[in-house]
Amino acid sequence: MSTTEALLAGPGSVGGGERLSIDDALAQHAGEFGRWQLRHFLLVTAAWILEAMHTMVMIFADREPAMSCPKGDGRCGDRCAGAAAGWQWDQGSGSSTVAEWGLVCGESYKVGLVHAIYFASAMIGAGVFGHLSDSFLGRKGSLQVVCFLNAIFGLLTALSPDYWVYVALRILTGFSAGSICLCSFVLATEPIGPSYRGVVGMSMCYFFSGGIAILAGIAAMFQSSWRLLYVVTSMPSLVFVLTILPFVSESPRWYLVRRRVDDAMQVLQDIAFTNGKSIPDYISLKLDDEDDIDKKIDGSSSSILDVFRSRTTRGRLVLSVLISFLCSVVYYGLSLNVVNLKINLYISVVVNSLAEMPAFLLTTMLLQHLGRKPLAIGSMLLSGVFCTSASLITGVGAMRAVRMACGVVGIFGMAATYNLLVVYTTELFPTTVRTAAMGCTLQASKMGAILAPMVVLLGEQMPFAVFGMLGIIGGLLVFCLPETMNKPLYDTMFGLEKGEGEFVIKGEITCENSKIRSIS
Repeated sequence: MSTTEALLAGPGSVGGGERLSIDDALAQHAGEFGRWQLRHFLLVTAAWILEAMHTMVMIFADREPAMSCPKGDGRCGDRCAGAAAGWQWDQGSGSSTVAEWGLVCGESYKVGLVHAIYFASAMIGAGVFGHLSDSFLGRKGSLQVVCFLNAIFGLLTALSPDYWVYVALRILTGFSAGSICLCSFVLATEPIGPSYRGVVGMSMCYFFSGGIAILAGIAAMFQSSWRLLYVVTSMPSLVFVLTILPFVSESPRWYLVRRRVDDAMQVLQDIAFTNGKSIPDYISLKLDDEDDIDKKIDGSSSSILDVFRSRTTRGRLVLSVLISFLCSVVYYGLSLNVVNLKINLYISVVVNSLAEMPAFLLTTMLLQHLGRKPLAIGSMLLSGVFCTSASLITGVGAMRAVRMACGVVGIFGMAATYNLLVVYTTELFPTTVRTAAMGCTLQASKMGAILAPMVVLLGEQMPFAVFGMLGIIGGLLVFCLPETMNKPLYDTMFGLEKGEGEFVIKGEITCENSKIRSIS
């Protein structure tokens, strides 16, 4: 055995030991989803609550509070002139950025500007930290960095002396916050076996929606000060870095592709021990490209460029980016289109966040039975068809309620798709480029979030027509992606190409054998 082979095989491989992939080691010895994975999942996925608060806090901090005319005769000047015309903010000028800096009337565009810039910076950050997570920084290291930066930038935002400093700090917050879900999702799901990975991955969506509901409760208690709201919503990120992440393990798959075989095996030993199982001493780990030494040596240096060099993954990435973009435009657009529930802002946000949960539950229940591909196609087409129907209904009398019901079904279907795509994308790419590829799809998603409000401005019926068209196109594009249910989670580019190639060859052989049997 060569030195390179011995290094990859690890201790116990010499002398006839059995070499297993991480998926096989989990399934046969350590446990696919036991107490270790459950604890790890809950600790890591708590980060989704943090991203929800950092992103959605602008709904409350940048809101336009109620104004009143305190004069006895109720006659004040131009409302746009604010205090100069006799108007005053009911909850004080410090209740929101709009009230403090007068972002109304001709200045109201600045509210939308800071929101768009936030998502644009999140789009850039997703690509940067997606690459760092796959390279030397690792999944856990990247999550530590982004959460720490979020806490610092969030606290500094509370000290903003003017609007433009506020914009700059929101750019920095978006750059780091935009990849929290990305890093935590990969870190949480990679130690889970293939039988449970999809269902558990879908369960992470509840944390983001729950984080929005928690944020609404916090915001309701700090209505008089947007600065205090930023302080209170930023501190949990610092607590998370200092008290939770130290007890989280790095991904064994990342260790393996970085040639740290002993560290990867140690994590699997910990998983097995906590789950009440054991891994025999003769078991060692292998990469899925171990039969090609040249590929194996270069495997840890894969980047997003390798995704484009491979015909297998290039098509997958292009399709994933397009589908994520279309899904995001519809998801955020529909959320903005039905947000007007005629009740106060805080209750509206809670209702909207909780309304998505049935979609997550249904998707989770069907995921292992229907597969990723049919479910993604069905949910996108469901949303597209109902949005198209809504565009054909006039908003008069009782028909207005019917159109709103169609919009709610549209949100239901697209919310299911939006979160299913996270699981699906994870399984489409190997470990060496997984986070980088997901970073690209997340960037497309953020771009969709930027464009969604522009579609909403088209009027009452036209947005539904656009959302319906995009939903149907997205559903048709999913037909071009392969099914990933019950397939291995590949470690390297070569391993994926080899595994998918063998799958096709076996399929062709099986078909050919069937033809021979039928003829005979």
